[in-house]
Amino acid sequence: QVQLVESGGGLVQPGGSLRLSCAASGLPFSVYRMSWYRQAPGKERELVAQIGATGGWTKYADSVKGRFTISRDNHRNTMYLQMNSLKPEDTAVYYCKAYNTYDVATLYWGQGTQVTVSS
Repeated sequence: QVQLVESGGGLVQPGGSLRLSCAASGLPFSVYRMSWYRQAPGKERELVAQIGATGGWTKYADSVKGRFTISRDNHRNTMYLQMNSLKPEDTAVYYCKAYNTYDVATLYWGQGTQVTVSS
């Protein structure tokens, strides 16, 4: 019943921008810490950005600091990732992840959305 659905991926040129969305349903969204991961071909899945359950704090991987911004709208049950100044090395499948602040064993993943940065 719980679903996380990513959207907003696509093909962009280097230096371009995209905004990804993760729409959550079937869970009390404001209780869940949210994060974005990505996985490129032949690479391990890596943590990109995190945001607290109420949006009070954020954290970013060094590779995306200053270029990506994570946010959430708890009234819309949606998390976002604004990606600017995109580079070819940002090419990956991007996944959203949710876990319960009070029970970290309660964990959910979305199915992913493809981001391709190429000229």
